[in-house]
Amino acid sequence: MKTVKDYIITIPDFPQPGIQFRDVTSVLDSPEGLKLSIDELYKLLDGVEFDAIAGVESRGFIFGAPLAYKADTAFIPVRKKGKLPRETVEQSYDLEYGKATIEIHKDAIKPGDKIVIIDDLIATGGSAEAAAKLVEQLGGEVVKMIFLIELVDLKGRERLAKYDIASVVQYEGE
Repeated sequence: MKTVKDYIITIPDFPQPGIQFRDVTSVLDSPEGLKLSIDELYKLLDGVEFDAIAGVESRGFIFGAPLAYKADTAFIPVRKKGKLPRETVEQSYDLEYGKATIEIHKDAIKPGDKIVIIDDLIATGGSAEAAAKLVEQLGGEVVKMIFLIELVDLKGRERLAKYDIASVVQYEGE
């Protein structure tokens, strides 16, 4: 029986020499791979009480929306700055080569809401940390962060140590 890792293709030296790029589009190319990934992410939520799933643009949308559907809960898009039409709150964070800003609708989360944050991959943890700050700024509580892929050697889990974190597939310096 195949695992999610079997569907992930590694592209060496992309986008630059020395990088091992973990391509999630190869998971999406296969109906079995996509179904398996959603099922495995759903298992990470076993026993977790939550009110909504917040997906970080863009691949967090791909996995977060079907997961919210499966969990019979709301999906909250965490978007790049300037993409949401209503009043928003924003959070900036550092990228490898610059900065990025993400936003969430100001009315998407009510005080006390329990939120799961999802993205396809955790590397350094910057985007997940920024998403968590948005949730907390609106009075929500991040009850879990889940990822399809974790790049362990980039230490994102350490950066996000105050949160409950889980991932389906882990790569350690491979």
